Amino acid sequence: MSDPNKSPPLVRDSVIAAHALIKEHIHYTPVLTNATLTELASTPQTKEALASTQWAGQEPAKPKIRLWFKCENLQRVGAFKVRGAFHALKRLMNEEGWESGGGNHTGNHAQALALAAKTMNIPAYIVMPTISTPSKIAATKGYGAKVIFSGSTSTEREAVVADVIKDTGARLIPPYDHPDIMLGQGTLGLEFQEQVRRMIASGEEKEKSKGLDAIITPCGGGGMLSGTAISCEGTGVLVFGAEPEFEGADDCKRGLETGQRITTVKTLTIADGLRTPVGAYPWTIIHDRKLVRQMFSVTEDQIKSALRLVLERMKVVVEPSACVGLAVALYNEEFRALVEREGGEEGLEAVAKMFATSDYAAERQEGKMGIDGKVVAENFAG
Repeated sequence: MSDPNKSPPLVRDSVIAAHALIKEHIHYTPVLTNATLTELASTPQTKEALASTQWAGQEPAKPKIRLWFKCENLQRVGAFKVRGAFHALKRLMNEEGWESGGGNHTGNHAQALALAAKTMNIPAYIVMPTISTPSKIAATKGYGAKVIFSGSTSTEREAVVADVIKDTGARLIPPYDHPDIMLGQGTLGLEFQEQVRRMIASGEEKEKSKGLDAIITPCGGGGMLSGTAISCEGTGVLVFGAEPEFEGADDCKRGLETGQRITTVKTLTIADGLRTPVGAYPWTIIHDRKLVRQMFSVTEDQIKSALRLVLERMKVVVEPSACVGLAVALYNEEFRALVEREGGEEGLEAVAKMFATSDYAAERQEGKMGIDGKVVAENFAG
């Protein structure tokens, strides 16, 4: 892979430089609002709704939240991953000795890297587990990449990646655990902040607020979360992370609680894009530098409910991973109480983001098999 030691420093100015480098290759995706979802987020949950939760018996929080949605589902390849892929590949091309790019991922990063390589007219070799969603395999091949299949465990994937690098001389571009990827993903945070500032300034509420107070970002490997946090450093915008809690998918939250990064995740959460542990480089931003204020987790039913609301109220089709931040804003009482406590009467210009492809990973939920004929989910995301 590109030498991380040669990457730019992980600071906001480097995100600005990354945006200048890739902006010709990416879409300036829109920001949407929705009055119904904002009203729901600002309405206290009922005591009955909290009865079966860890907040049973508590007085429901009364936060004031205004929601904004950065729609990266309308990005090229349908996901934010294209930002990091273009940035990492363009920086790699400036190094001596590179010949081609290679990636190791099951879905959105695979497609993003394949597109970036096609755009730059260089060969790409993508290692994908056999458990990967068929539509994403087809899309990756459609962009001209050569797809090599592996088992679904990290050991199996890494062995195949090593063989590909040995046979082809390709350089590895990982999906999230690299500074160049993080800086590329952070460009959406820059756009988001500026778009909301303009939208507020042009509306009736320009005297009440100058921009975002907080951003909630889904977290799998942490590339987007850490990049967004870097883009917000020094701006006063708080950054929060959102994870599924099913089968230990909330590894970042648990890791922050213990002070130790968790390196293995085995989960079949419906939020299939978040089925991977936080990487070492993102962890330095989230934990060591404390640029992420706090992590929150939600249940499968809460994710499904948020997904349904986005479809019914916004008429926007996204995958479950994109709705985890919204689920936190709607249902996590710890987050909602924080907003009530710190936002007061004015509340927060909080954010739920949509950062995933529009195809629903139904094949995997139905139990697609790994290379050994068993359903195995370890450290991979859709």
